[in-house]
Amino acid sequence: MSKQTFLQGTLILIIAGLITRVLGFINRIVIARLIGEEGVGLYMMAVPTLVLVINITQLGLPVAISKLVAEADARGDSRKVKKILVVSLSVTGFLSLIFTPAIALMSPLLSNTLFTDPRTIYPLLAITPVIPIIAISSVLRGYFQGKQNMRPAAVSQVLEQLVRISLIAFFTNWFLPYGIEYAAAGAMASAVVGELISLLYLFTMFKLRKTVKIRKQFFQSIKNGKNTFHDLMKIALPTTGSRMIGSISWFFEPIVVAQSLAVAGVAAVAATKQYGELVGYALPLLMLPSFITYSLSTSLVPAISEAIANKQTKLADHRIQQALRLSLVSGGLAVVVLYIFADPIMAAMYGTNHAAVYVKAMAPFFLFYYFQGPLQAALQAMNLANAAMINSFIGAAVKTALIFVLCTRPSLGIMGAALAIVIGMMLVTLLHLATVMKAVSVSIKLMDYIKSLLTMIISGTAGSYLYTLYFGKLGQASGLLAAVAFTSALYLLLLLLFQLIDRKEAQRIPFIGEVLSKMIPAGKIK
Repeated sequence: MSKQTFLQGTLILIIAGLITRVLGFINRIVIARLIGEEGVGLYMMAVPTLVLVINITQLGLPVAISKLVAEADARGDSRKVKKILVVSLSVTGFLSLIFTPAIALMSPLLSNTLFTDPRTIYPLLAITPVIPIIAISSVLRGYFQGKQNMRPAAVSQVLEQLVRISLIAFFTNWFLPYGIEYAAAGAMASAVVGELISLLYLFTMFKLRKTVKIRKQFFQSIKNGKNTFHDLMKIALPTTGSRMIGSISWFFEPIVVAQSLAVAGVAAVAATKQYGELVGYALPLLMLPSFITYSLSTSLVPAISEAIANKQTKLADHRIQQALRLSLVSGGLAVVVLYIFADPIMAAMYGTNHAAVYVKAMAPFFLFYYFQGPLQAALQAMNLANAAMINSFIGAAVKTALIFVLCTRPSLGIMGAALAIVIGMMLVTLLHLATVMKAVSVSIKLMDYIKSLLTMIISGTAGSYLYTLYFGKLGQASGLLAAVAFTSALYLLLLLLFQLIDRKEAQRIPFIGEVLSKMIPAGKIK
């Protein structure tokens, strides 16, 4: 099985993440244009319930599997790897059998009572079959990530989106004559088929490249897997605690928003539409750049775990620093582009710029969100998942309370939810950073942050000025693409001039890496 270095694995996931996010946005554009803001609202109201149930079913095992497989692989202990897989598949399989029928039976109660819109029952029922599929595929992804072979996980993500995008227009159009709620359910059904194909690919890759035989003495491995189960739970429970807190918070978010807007005098249909604009249009755009930091986080857990297992503390510290710096430079470009070009981007993608106001209000603060994933991954790899869980709980509690306080004010309305989300997100990131700095000697290089801020200001100002003066007159799509390309190129040039990317990192960028690396002094090492 081919094993990649930390940066190689991260780059594979970044490329796959970019393709996946682009395809995912095409899916969202198709949905938005076919079923509108109200249909997107119904769709997005069902998603948090799905994520909550999936996180319960996974029980935080993917991160635990990745960490323990990496440690066992460093010791050459293949029997331990087999026990990890057998125990994990048994746990997720059992939980899937419980929660899949449970969510189907609870759908009428959720849609009629909590969401204040009974039409959400259809997307809820349509997405239910995906629970066991994702539960099993997550175990296989964790195994490959622990082996530091990121290709199968990366390809499976792209494959899932390709299948979904091939089916979404067909399913949505098929059900649209029956009503918007049925069209939203059709969009959910395409996701189920995509996840199923992704699972079949992962299973095929596992069969072809596995170094352990799962079926041989399967039940005997379960009986002898008590210690392995405890090892998994030490990591999985705090990890799933963090995710559960986020999922529960997200589950209650549309409920609290709907109830708060009702208090403010907003009708149910209007509340659904406004919530669709915020979480269906604005938030996915703001979260789009996080595929880079997600890739860093995924590679960081096994990389740090392996370094710690081999007692290479300096290497672990270096990888944390590397991940934070790459999050800074990639997130900075995202903030600039989304803040400066929010209106034309939303108009070009969705045919309306109604949600642009949320993007502009939230974009500057989303730099904190891009740091959050790598920081949490570092905590999990250092056996500090409990601290990450507590930090997540504090942030979720503050966010939920603020949603109710702010959304009930008629002067703010749904913008109150946007502000609450930003405040909760920033709080969690700062708490994660404080915990990491307390655990390891990670120094904050202030000059790098000052240089990054200058890079953002200069490129953003230049891009905005030229878009207003010249690019905006070229046409909606061509002018926007030209302005974003210019801003991105200027941003990258300033990164090189300020030496915020080192030579080795630049060399690994596909196609242009060798050329870029020659622009950086050889002695500059981060």
